[in-house]
Amino acid sequence: MRIYYISVWRNEKGSPPLELCHARYLNDFNFFTKGTVNKFLTFSGNTVSQRTAPGQRQSVKEGGDDGGEKWVHAYARSEGVCGIAVADHDYDKRIVHSLLSKVLDDFVTRYPRTAYVNLEPVPDSEKDRDGNSPQRCPLPELKDYIVKWQDPRQADNITKIQYELDETKILIHKTIEGVLERGEKIDNLVQKSDILNAQSKMFYTQAKKQNSCCVVM
Repeated sequence: MRIYYISVWRNEKGSPPLELCHARYLNDFNFFTKGTVNKFLTFSGNTVSQRTAPGQRQSVKEGGDDGGEKWVHAYARSEGVCGIAVADHDYDKRIVHSLLSKVLDDFVTRYPRTAYVNLEPVPDSEKDRDGNSPQRCPLPELKDYIVKWQDPRQADNITKIQYELDETKILIHKTIEGVLERGEKIDNLVQKSDILNAQSKMFYTQAKKQNSCCVVM
C-alpha cells in the first residue's frame, strides 16, 4: 500500500483553491505516466479541497472496485487551509487523517493566515515546462513525511499518541461525484480544468472508455 500525495490547499470562502505546498511519491510509475499522474493528483486536490468545509473530514474513492482504486482524503481547518492526501484503498483512513492533522498543525504553526489568504494564482510564466506551479508556502517536512508514512505501522506509532480520531466523523464517499454539487459532472470539470493539459484530458477520456475512469494513479 502506498500514499502518493500530501498537500495543503488554501480553502478560503470566496477565493479560488490554491495549492500552497506538496510532496509526491511516484516511484511506482514509469517515466511516461508520471506526468499524467502528477496532473490528476493536483486535480483531485483542487476538486476535493474546495468542497470540504472547515472542520470537516472526507475520504473520497476514485476508480472502480477492482482493488486498484485510490482514496482522496481531506481535512479542512478554520484557518482557511485544507490538507489533502491520496493513498491506496487499503491504507488505513484513520492513519491518513492523523497525518493530515499533523501536517496542518505544522503548516499553521509556520505560516500565519496573512501569508496565503491574498495570494494570486501563479502566472504561466512562472510555471515549469510541464505546467507545474512553484510551492507558494513550502513545508520541508512533507518530503520526510511522505517517505516515512509509506509504512502505516511506523506512522501509526508516531500519530496515535497525539491524535485520537473518531472514525465515524469521517464522511465516506464511494465516488468522486459524492462531493460534487447537484448538476456538476466530473467529466465537465476535467474538460474545463486549467490544471490538466490536453494529454491528461485525452488519457482520462480513453480510460473512461475502457471502464477505468480516473485509474491513472
